[in-house]
Amino acid sequence: MLVELLRSLFSIEATGLTINHDQYSLNSLNGFFETADGSFFFKFHQEDGEEAMTGEYYRADILARAGLPVDQPVLMSVLPGEQILVYRRRTDPRFSDVLRALDLQPDADGIDLAVAAETGLTEAVLAVYRQTLHPVTPQQAAAEPVHRLFHGRLVELPEGHYPGGRLAGFYVGKHFAFDGASLVWKTFSQARFRVNGVFYERSVGELFDAAVQRLKPESLADAGGVTAHGDAHNANVWYQEKEGRAALAFFDPAFAGEHVPTLLAEIKTTFHNILAHPLWLYDPALAAERYSATAAYADGVLDVTTDWAPSAVRLGLLQVKAERLWRPLLAELAARDMLPADWRTVIRLGLFLCPTLVMNLRAGATTHNPVSSLIGFSVAVMAGSEPVEGDDVVSRFLNSIDPAKG
Repeated sequence: MLVELLRSLFSIEATGLTINHDQYSLNSLNGFFETADGSFFFKFHQEDGEEAMTGEYYRADILARAGLPVDQPVLMSVLPGEQILVYRRRTDPRFSDVLRALDLQPDADGIDLAVAAETGLTEAVLAVYRQTLHPVTPQQAAAEPVHRLFHGRLVELPEGHYPGGRLAGFYVGKHFAFDGASLVWKTFSQARFRVNGVFYERSVGELFDAAVQRLKPESLADAGGVTAHGDAHNANVWYQEKEGRAALAFFDPAFAGEHVPTLLAEIKTTFHNILAHPLWLYDPALAAERYSATAAYADGVLDVTTDWAPSAVRLGLLQVKAERLWRPLLAELAARDMLPADWRTVIRLGLFLCPTLVMNLRAGATTHNPVSSLIGFSVAVMAGSEPVEGDDVVSRFLNSIDPAKG
């Protein structure tokens, strides 16, 4: 089928086409093929309801014009249902694969090299954000395709009914099975989480309800817009190592734009490159072998005990994001009187939607099991909700980037 698609779209004869088994391709597939002109890498993307969406796809030229390192495709189709990019095949690994290896076998030199590479890319991204930050109208903000990764997965498109989309398909009316607790949606959605003794303000249901209101595309114009990739998780980033140094380059800019709401621009990278690891989101079977997670439900509280924690390399990346991007970006917004009073809530709600709507986290629905499912929902709540008392990795991160705290 893909050989036929490539022939019909680009008039090329592909041979030896292979599809990769790729745990990071949650809404796409990729692989390799040969032609008389050499070896190529392809990535085919499909998004729920994309036929009803407006706007352009795969605008790599936007990032290149802004001065960001981005791999340009040699062939491209932006037709809904036929969105495919073709690149010259590279031997470089993706940054996601490099980091996964460091999760499994920590190596101090490798971690230092990876964190330095992240620092270089992050500083380049911040420079572009500062240069391109500008006021946007609600209409400009709403037209950006990045909203398909957030608000568009909460509602039924194009009508906008809530709950709809992935939220309705994944969770509403469904059953949630954990080690020690089994809950229906109504009970689960209203439960307060207590994770390793830290009690959280908002339930899963309250966070979804808040997100559908606050993350409305037109409502996010209040912090202006920037030129951004929008979906730069590390499976969309090449890792190039040479002479003891490493550099990163983007590819697959399906959601790039020039008016991306500023507070959404780095949400996907912050969650998917850091809090989704190690293992629980993309390698649930392996996560269940390495970590434990048990639950007990009583009186509206879901008590979670788990030994999962971010690895050293992920904490290093989080520090880079805090110090080299989020803190100066928020300070810039504050200096220009463009920082919403509820910026912290906006960031939290965006982080919360990343894992819950990128794939179905319920055990048995797809690849998740009771351990990875419970870890996943616990991390999602930790990202989305303020703790009632005490702190965690996300609250400490947010405190560290608060421009009001110097």
